[in-house]
Amino acid sequence: MSETTHDGSVAVSAPPSPDEGLPAARLAAKYGLSVSGARPSLFEYVRQLRDRRHFILAFSRAKLTAQYSQAKLGQLWQVATPLLNAAVYFLIFGLILQADRGMSREVYVPFLVTGVFVFTFTQSSVMAGVRAISGNLGLVRALHFPRASLPISFALQQLQQLLFSMVVLFAVAVAFGSYPAMSWLLIVPVLVLQFLFNTGLALIMARAGAKTPDLAQLMPFVMRTWMYASGVMFSIPIMLEGKPEWIATILQWNPAAIYMDLMRFALIDGYGSANLPDHVWAAALGWAVLFLVGGFVYFWKAEERYGRG
Repeated sequence: MSETTHDGSVAVSAPPSPDEGLPAARLAAKYGLSVSGARPSLFEYVRQLRDRRHFILAFSRAKLTAQYSQAKLGQLWQVATPLLNAAVYFLIFGLILQADRGMSREVYVPFLVTGVFVFTFTQSSVMAGVRAISGNLGLVRALHFPRASLPISFALQQLQQLLFSMVVLFAVAVAFGSYPAMSWLLIVPVLVLQFLFNTGLALIMARAGAKTPDLAQLMPFVMRTWMYASGVMFSIPIMLEGKPEWIATILQWNPAAIYMDLMRFALIDGYGSANLPDHVWAAALGWAVLFLVGGFVYFWKAEERYGRG
């Protein structure tokens, strides 16, 4: 197409583009383009996480190694910290407040230490999850990867830390008369279910913490309240004897109490099934599946917003 200008020269104009007037979505689809940072489908997201499983494992190991790198005792603090907490709780609750009522010393000491170790696993996963995105913005903004890798790796880090601590937990149990038995095999499914639950909870807290960084300052108070309500230092049925039964039922069915009681049942002689709520294994599985699936979907729905704004 040509036209004559005012000075007599001929100007040639380009023909109209066949793409002119096409909506942006159709134009992008025509040339195989996609929005940078767009959220993938749920199944594609799972595939991406599977492909990055080596990164998730390596990142969790690196974080575990670096956690106490500045301390002179190094990795010993992985075991020393929960043991010191257990010693303080035993002094206050076991000796002063006599929260061991109904239990012999041989049962109460491993009961307390087990509770502290197992609850610390969940507590640390939650606290790490809150900071998973907000504390790693440089990594999130610099590299493209499924953001769920971060809270999952932090939950895996806490699992590895607990596994190191289990050696001490076994030693405490044996020292107070609970020797290895077939019931100890139940420790494996308990840890698997609790890890799945913790991972889902870490995913939920990671999304919440990415939007509200101040949540990290509030969570220690929430976790402390949860600890006191979960029977870490005392037996819920014995301590609430004479109170309305529904209170003890609610507290016993909260997931932290369920995983602690299952670990105690597996590990401690004298802590029998009478101390467990009905259908406890179904409840443990239900909490794990509910939080893992729900937490994963909840986190995935905000995938494209992490690290922006």
